[in-house]
Amino acid sequence: MAPPVPSTSLSSWRERAGVLPPVLDDALKACATRPVPEAECCDVLDLLGMLGCDAQTQASALWFELARIDPTSWKIQAATLPAELQRLVGGQQAAEQVWALHAQRAPDGAAEGLRRLLLAIVRDLRVVFVLLARQLARMRAAASLPAERSAALARLTGDIHAPLANRLGIWQLKWELEDLAFRFLQPETYRRIARLLDERRADRESFIRESLDELQAALGVAGIHADLAGRPKHIYSIWKKMQRKSLDFSDLYDIRAVRVLVDSITDCYAALGVVHARWPHLPGEFDDYIARPKANGYQSLHTAVLGPEGKTLEVQIRTHQMHRANELGVAAHWRYKEGGSSDAEFEAKIAWMRKLLEPRGEDDNALAADLHTELLEDRVYLLTPKGEVFDLARGATVLDFAYLVHTEVGHRCRGAKVNGRIVPLTFQPQSGDRVEILTTKLGEPSRDWLSPHHGYLNTARAKDKVRAWFRRIAHDANLAVGRSMFERELKRLALTAANVTKLPAHFHLQTHDELLIALALGEITPGQIARVLQEAAQPPVPAPLPVTARATTLDHSALSIEGIGNLLTTLARCCQPLPGDPVRGFITRGRGVSVHRADCGSLARLARRDPDRVIEVSWGSAASQAYEVDIELRGYDRKGLQKDVTGVISNAATHIIASASRLFAPTGEVEMRFTLRVRDFEQLSTLLGKLLALPNVIDVRRVGVG
Repeated sequence: MAPPVPSTSLSSWRERAGVLPPVLDDALKACATRPVPEAECCDVLDLLGMLGCDAQTQASALWFELARIDPTSWKIQAATLPAELQRLVGGQQAAEQVWALHAQRAPDGAAEGLRRLLLAIVRDLRVVFVLLARQLARMRAAASLPAERSAALARLTGDIHAPLANRLGIWQLKWELEDLAFRFLQPETYRRIARLLDERRADRESFIRESLDELQAALGVAGIHADLAGRPKHIYSIWKKMQRKSLDFSDLYDIRAVRVLVDSITDCYAALGVVHARWPHLPGEFDDYIARPKANGYQSLHTAVLGPEGKTLEVQIRTHQMHRANELGVAAHWRYKEGGSSDAEFEAKIAWMRKLLEPRGEDDNALAADLHTELLEDRVYLLTPKGEVFDLARGATVLDFAYLVHTEVGHRCRGAKVNGRIVPLTFQPQSGDRVEILTTKLGEPSRDWLSPHHGYLNTARAKDKVRAWFRRIAHDANLAVGRSMFERELKRLALTAANVTKLPAHFHLQTHDELLIALALGEITPGQIARVLQEAAQPPVPAPLPVTARATTLDHSALSIEGIGNLLTTLARCCQPLPGDPVRGFITRGRGVSVHRADCGSLARLARRDPDRVIEVSWGSAASQAYEVDIELRGYDRKGLQKDVTGVISNAATHIIASASRLFAPTGEVEMRFTLRVRDFEQLSTLLGKLLALPNVIDVRRVGVG
């Protein structure tokens, strides 16, 4: 593993390397007069060379050391360097945040969040190669450090670097990182296993030579060209197997192992046949990682036999290409040259690596509902007071964070601090923020948390947790709450005389009570009900012809739909989507595609039953329409109330046509009236909800008509 002629100074490394690319030569010159750790830098450069990294990656490792030792010089030099090189250095500097968080966390704290955070902030995979190489160089030199520092370095290696090397399939680094971390964390156990290996080294090497000679001869007779070698067994993997299988050292069969490298997959299986024909196979000790590769892409045939003298022998068989890929992992497929041909296997590796960032929750079905927001670029990484890392969809609130930490924490949440500052539950933290949830001993969620216009919850997972809580309480209580919400909405919109008998059918429900319960649980919003009632209140119009994706528009709203080919398309009655609304399609039987609002409760139920029939649709250009409505707001007067009210109206994309207000001095109440231009009743319903949430507002409603 170590370079054959190790260098302890950058000048000697430069002489050994010969002619260098300018980007690396410049970095060496810049570090020549600075007190950088030269022996460590030389080791890192050799390791990066072994991984096949380009000169720019090697140079970034040197520039990082200069930036750490002499920040002033780095600022001057950085301005003259290519932007890509600056990004590579910046990625290494960002990783220092993870090392600091690791040092702060509890000794038994999970490190998975830190690994995900590291991969999130390191956008260029080459930075990971540098981080692994530098950590291995430091571990090699850790024997000279005080015991406390070497143990801390080993814990960081075991928690972060070795698992990353394993996941990326870089076995050449993985095994040594694991062995060195094990050496400093459990020195007595390490020395005991090393001593057992040394005591039997001569016998084992003699046995391996005999086995190789026999196998080489047998393969030659079969006409198979192969390179054979004894396979090194690593102390940490020996210890893990002893722990996992509760075996003593003397019971391990794979201490004696050989590796067979051939030219093709066909030769792999042919060589396997030769091995099994030569020596008896041990039942249950065969793994075909060629047909079924490991998650990190590892491929090989593993078998165990009774070799010469009746001693157990492990044999690994693979192609030369597989061996290189197994040893170097992602690094074996890296493409540095501009315009280099794409590598499908490498791209799959990168996609797999990014998949590591997906959250590990207790409800995968809830996470699937938010799949479109699970992209790397749409995540924020938040810290607990103990330094644990949690990731959420961008736009999530501190209340969403509370439910991600634990369902009970969410239920009992009554406040939050972000970076030590009290914030409202609707606050949306950013990556790197430290969030502390304030809870009460006996608490329960509020139904307002399910209201979209209040903005408490933005993730499907948290909403499902709140709904599940309310489903557990009495049926009659949900029914009563739903009825209260329904009547309040009709009164607020001045629709008390509206015909509501057909409402349940619009939402694919059987009875009015089911509608009220769905409203109480947040599965249907007051705005959706308002929209259906608005549609019912319109004068009858001739039924429009079915629309198609490319040509037809609905004459009452001048909208067109595109992006779904030539399928027959109709607008869902349950949610009545309008231009600008986020929409999705559901393939019906015999009626083409039914287009729903993306947050439609009916669509959610249909999707749970037939997820394969949900498709993506989008609006084309559409003419806008607007309605004038009068609203009345009552509240207790305070400084800035009118400014807050007009601000909410403006932010809701509605227009004020006229306004008036008056103060009732004896009671301190104020009454405001506005004439507004809104798109539809749903927009009005959402606006009224936001106005009612303002401090000191008592009531807000649409002024009755007719």
